[in-house]
Amino acid sequence: MNVQEFASRTGISPHTVRYYEKIGLLPDVRRTASGHRDFSDSDILWMAFITRLKNTGMPLADILAYATLRSQGATTLSARQQMLDVHAQRLASQIQIQQEHYAQLQEKIRWYHNEIAAITKISKKK
Repeated sequence: MNVQEFASRTGISPHTVRYYEKIGLLPDVRRTASGHRDFSDSDILWMAFITRLKNTGMPLADILAYATLRSQGATTLSARQQMLDVHAQRLASQIQIQQEHYAQLQEKIRWYHNEIAAITKISKKK
Protein backbone atom coordinates (compact mmCIF):
# COMPACT_ATOMS: atom_id res chain seq x y z
CA MET A 1 0.00 0.00 0.00
CA ASN A 2 1.20 3.53 -0.68
CA VAL A 3 1.90 6.28 1.85
CA GLN A 4 -1.60 7.75 1.63
CA GLU A 5 -3.34 4.45 2.32
CA PHE A 6 -0.85 3.57 5.05
CA ALA A 7 -1.40 6.97 6.66
CA SER A 8 -5.15 6.56 6.44
CA ARG A 9 -5.09 3.07 7.95
CA THR A 10 -2.75 4.02 10.79
CA GLY A 11 -4.09 7.49 11.59
CA ILE A 12 -0.63 8.97 11.11
CA SER A 13 -0.11 11.85 8.68
CA PRO A 14 1.86 11.11 5.48
CA HIS A 15 4.44 13.68 6.63
CA THR A 16 4.93 11.80 9.92
CA VAL A 17 5.13 8.47 8.09
CA ARG A 18 7.93 9.83 5.91
CA TYR A 19 9.66 11.33 8.96
CA TYR A 20 9.48 8.03 10.86
CA GLU A 21 10.98 6.26 7.88
CA LYS A 22 13.75 8.87 7.63
CA ILE A 23 14.75 8.53 11.31
CA GLY A 24 14.67 4.73 11.22
CA LEU A 25 11.38 3.84 12.90
CA LEU A 26 10.11 2.33 9.67
CA PRO A 27 13.21 0.64 8.32
CA ASP A 28 13.36 -1.41 5.17
CA VAL A 29 10.08 -0.21 3.68
CA ARG A 30 9.69 -1.98 0.37
CA ARG A 31 9.70 0.04 -2.82
CA THR A 32 7.82 -0.59 -6.02
CA ALA A 33 9.64 -0.78 -9.33
CA SER A 34 8.91 2.93 -9.77
CA GLY A 35 10.44 3.71 -6.36
CA HIS A 36 7.22 4.37 -4.44
CA ARG A 37 6.90 3.10 -0.89
CA ASP A 38 4.95 -0.14 -0.57
CA PHE A 39 3.89 -0.72 3.03
CA SER A 40 2.77 -4.11 4.28
CA ASP A 41 0.34 -5.31 6.93
CA SER A 42 3.29 -5.99 9.22
CA ASP A 43 4.26 -2.31 8.84
CA ILE A 44 0.76 -1.41 10.05
CA LEU A 45 1.19 -3.62 13.13
CA TRP A 46 4.58 -2.08 13.86
CA MET A 47 3.16 1.44 13.47
CA ALA A 48 0.33 0.54 15.85
CA PHE A 49 2.92 -0.50 18.44
CA ILE A 50 4.94 2.68 17.89
CA THR A 51 1.75 4.70 18.33
CA ARG A 52 0.89 2.83 21.54
CA LEU A 53 4.34 3.51 22.97
CA LYS A 54 4.09 7.16 21.99
CA ASN A 55 0.56 7.50 23.41
CA THR A 56 1.69 6.00 26.71
CA GLY A 57 4.43 8.59 27.05
CA MET A 58 7.53 6.81 25.82
CA PRO A 59 9.93 9.41 24.41
CA LEU A 60 10.73 9.17 20.71
CA ALA A 61 14.41 8.61 21.52
CA ASP A 62 13.47 5.52 23.57
CA ILE A 63 11.19 4.26 20.81
CA LEU A 64 14.10 4.65 18.38
CA ALA A 65 16.36 2.72 20.75
CA TYR A 66 13.73 -0.01 20.97
CA ALA A 67 13.42 -0.08 17.17
CA THR A 68 17.19 -0.38 16.83
CA LEU A 69 17.22 -3.34 19.21
CA ARG A 70 14.28 -4.87 17.33
CA SER A 71 16.19 -4.66 14.06
CA GLN A 72 19.05 -6.61 15.63
CA GLY A 73 16.86 -9.68 16.11
CA ALA A 74 16.37 -12.27 18.81
CA THR A 75 19.64 -11.54 20.59
CA THR A 76 18.03 -8.35 21.92
CA LEU A 77 14.83 -9.90 23.28
CA SER A 78 15.93 -9.47 26.89
CA ALA A 79 16.95 -5.84 26.38
CA ARG A 80 13.65 -5.05 24.67
CA GLN A 81 11.69 -6.71 27.45
CA GLN A 82 13.63 -4.70 30.00
CA MET A 83 12.85 -1.46 28.15
CA LEU A 84 9.15 -2.32 28.14
CA ASP A 85 9.26 -3.32 31.81
CA VAL A 86 10.74 0.06 32.75
CA HIS A 87 8.19 1.85 30.58
CA ALA A 88 5.32 -0.16 32.09
CA GLN A 89 6.47 0.73 35.61
CA ARG A 90 6.63 4.41 34.66
CA LEU A 91 3.18 4.18 33.09
CA ALA A 92 1.70 2.43 36.16
CA SER A 93 3.06 5.23 38.34
CA GLN A 94 1.56 7.87 36.05
CA ILE A 95 -1.79 6.06 36.06
CA GLN A 96 -1.81 6.00 39.86
CA ILE A 97 -1.10 9.73 40.00
CA GLN A 98 -3.84 10.42 37.46
CA GLN A 99 -6.29 8.29 39.47
CA GLU A 100 -5.49 10.37 42.55
CA HIS A 101 -6.11 13.56 40.58
CA TYR A 102 -9.37 12.12 39.26
CA ALA A 103 -10.53 11.23 42.77
CA GLN A 104 -9.82 14.78 43.95
CA LEU A 105 -11.73 16.23 41.01
CA GLN A 106 -14.68 13.95 41.73
CA GLU A 107 -14.64 15.13 45.34
CA LYS A 108 -14.68 18.76 44.22
CA ILE A 109 -17.53 18.06 41.78
CA ARG A 110 -19.57 16.46 44.60
CA TRP A 111 -18.93 19.54 46.72
CA TYR A 112 -20.30 21.77 43.94
CA HIS A 113 -23.36 19.55 43.51
CA ASN A 114 -24.06 19.75 47.23
CA GLU A 115 -23.57 23.53 47.34
CA ILE A 116 -25.78 24.09 44.31
CA ALA A 117 -28.45 21.77 45.73
CA ALA A 118 -28.38 23.62 49.05
CA ILE A 119 -28.70 27.02 47.35
CA THR A 120 -31.52 25.74 45.12
CA LYS A 121 -33.35 24.32 48.16
CA ILE A 122 -33.05 27.65 50.03
CA SER A 123 -34.24 29.58 46.96
CA LYS A 124 -37.31 27.38 46.58
CA LYS A 125 -38.31 27.94 50.24
CA LYS A 126 -38.47 31.72 49.71
